[in-house]
Amino acid sequence: MGPEERAAQEFDGVLARDARPSGRTQRFTLTAAPTALALLDGRSLDVWAYNGSVPGPTLRVRKGDRVRVEFHNRLPQPTTVHWHGVRLPNAMDGVPGVTQPPVPPGGDFVYEFVPKDAGTFWFHPHVRGSEQVERGLHGVLVVEDEAPLPFDEEVVWVLDDWRLDAQGAVDPAFNTRHDLAHDGRWGRDVTVNGRTNSRLFARPGARLRVRILNAANGRVFRLGLGGLPARLLAVDGAYTSRAVPADGFELAPGNRVDLDVSIPPDAAGRAYAVTDNFVARMPNTLAAVEVTGEPARPAARFAAPRARVPLWANGLSLPIRQTYRLDARAGGPFGIEWTFNGEAFRHDDPAAHEHHPTATLPLGRWSRLRFVNDSYRLHPIHLHGMFFRVIGRDGAFVDEPFLRDTALVHPRETMDIAVVPLDEGRWMMHCHILEHAEAGMMTLLDVVPPGSPSPGMHHP
Repeated sequence: MGPEERAAQEFDGVLARDARPSGRTQRFTLTAAPTALALLDGRSLDVWAYNGSVPGPTLRVRKGDRVRVEFHNRLPQPTTVHWHGVRLPNAMDGVPGVTQPPVPPGGDFVYEFVPKDAGTFWFHPHVRGSEQVERGLHGVLVVEDEAPLPFDEEVVWVLDDWRLDAQGAVDPAFNTRHDLAHDGRWGRDVTVNGRTNSRLFARPGARLRVRILNAANGRVFRLGLGGLPARLLAVDGAYTSRAVPADGFELAPGNRVDLDVSIPPDAAGRAYAVTDNFVARMPNTLAAVEVTGEPARPAARFAAPRARVPLWANGLSLPIRQTYRLDARAGGPFGIEWTFNGEAFRHDDPAAHEHHPTATLPLGRWSRLRFVNDSYRLHPIHLHGMFFRVIGRDGAFVDEPFLRDTALVHPRETMDIAVVPLDEGRWMMHCHILEHAEAGMMTLLDVVPPGSPSPGMHHP
């Protein structure tokens, strides 16, 4: 057995190859439409929303449940729904021109799948994402464990930022040259669940699960917890293999973390400030956790799950299947194109997708991918349809005790990841700074059984 075969064997049993259906079907209706909502500090804001709320509804199911979503597009633009981080049939992935045609204004589509993994996931458009997500189209999908963990309380926080114009409306200038030349669109108003100055009330001695999503177009958040006793329970929906401090974790666009928070029994009257410190000169207060009320009964004393995560300690000595160089150039509809290996993805020409350079990853085999950031900008790389582990940065081995679906490549940095894809299909890979993706930083990965040819475009 060769070293790559041994690396793949190390992954055996880490993730389920197939869903275990529970026999239950959870049915949801999801409608995307313009509306006006009281957001930020309570002002009315014209937005696009799922089911009339921003963030959209939190859809909650159990692992193994069949999810059936009847989607209705009532926007003035075509759209789709991408189920970010969910391993599902390729035809349900929501990528226009790759897995499905876009849903036209007034059109409908049914998404149906059985999640293979428990965790915190989210959904958002994959058409004109830099505009549609920014206008408010995003929501959370929680896939609970078959036996949910007995936390005293569970909350969902969706982090976002908003850029408003002089009239207090969502700034309609999308994909500007400034944003494309930098790290995407960053807004001045930072919100948790659509509101500024959020507060979470917790009882002394309580144990909380806090699910956090970064739904911003480009902003990276570095969590500061102000002494709040919290550890990472999961990253991008996948449990960690050991306890990891949560303070200082970088949450790039698309990333999620689950925090395991234990409020001290003697903390009554105390308030903890949760902050974003990614840009040191511009810190943001995200929320306050205020400890009040009667002490919690010690009912939630349980060991946090610990996943088995492959170490792949010799991964940097194994061959690289594909290298991607990340950079920008002049050209394209916005004046700037972002590229993988000098190629920009053509969103408006589905026929060109068939001729776009596509890497082939063998199903069930170990692959190493390298990302060389030739630019001075940030690039959170998101792979559809699979989890991966970061194994190296700038040639040094990285021991991250968790899997991801999105990882941040810093300016002028080289990042190596290892992946064993378990789901066939043509999957998208892209920068999750949505302006960069819109300007071409997308590509395709064909996951096929070893020895098989790459598939063509597939429609359900």
